[in-house]
Amino acid sequence: MKVYIIGAGPGDPKLLTLRAAELISSCPVVLYTGSLVPREAIAMARADAKVLDSSGMTLDEIIDVIVAARDANQDVARVHTGDPSVFGSTAEQMRRLDHLGIPFEIIPGVSSFTAAAAALGRELTLPELSQTVILTRAEGRTPMPDREKLGDLARHRATLALFLSITLLREVADSLMPEYGSDCPVAVVHKASCPDQKIVLGTLGDIHTRVREVGIKSQSMIIVGRVLTSNDFANSRLYAPDFSHRFRRAKVKAPSTERE
Repeated sequence: MKVYIIGAGPGDPKLLTLRAAELISSCPVVLYTGSLVPREAIAMARADAKVLDSSGMTLDEIIDVIVAARDANQDVARVHTGDPSVFGSTAEQMRRLDHLGIPFEIIPGVSSFTAAAAALGRELTLPELSQTVILTRAEGRTPMPDREKLGDLARHRATLALFLSITLLREVADSLMPEYGSDCPVAVVHKASCPDQKIVLGTLGDIHTRVREVGIKSQSMIIVGRVLTSNDFANSRLYAPDFSHRFRRAKVKAPSTERE
């Protein structure tokens, strides 16, 4: 018996991995977060499977379902939204499974921040502009650790992807403007990859007003950074004709940097 902690992706059931689909369709117990994972993502569960929505359960109740499955020698597909390794609330479940000696395996999924970047048609890391993406959230009911406040992270001026922060968008903008500037581009992607996906573009100075006008209040990724609008970034060295690597020799000699 094993518990499979499965990333169901950002919403579009076609973004399930082949491994995720295989497990959802074969496990006799499917436990999914119904508040975020669409029914279409678990529609492939076998006809005799026990399919349970965990959105109204406590951690103890979730573990009780898994323990009952263990006692019946039944595998469990524990289906979460996005990727289980990022803001997935999976660590406390895995800790309990470890304590109970119940084996588990993590099946990665497409994260909402990569789905948001895809919806925007942008690369989040551009040469000589931003080579770092910080995945974080605004401080709400869950306190942030020391030195991880948005104002501290803003000093890097890296690309930011903020989870679980749409209701704190005004506070987000106020925290970031001193370092990024009020004209820094911001994109809010609501329900990336879903049929009702919405995209709102703006700057730190006006994004709160723009988002409020369209009424977005949940399930949104906030992307902040100059990569969102820059078109004059340097080319990657990877495809440069004077750049050699393991799979290709340079086709031309690199220009000399020495003085004549």
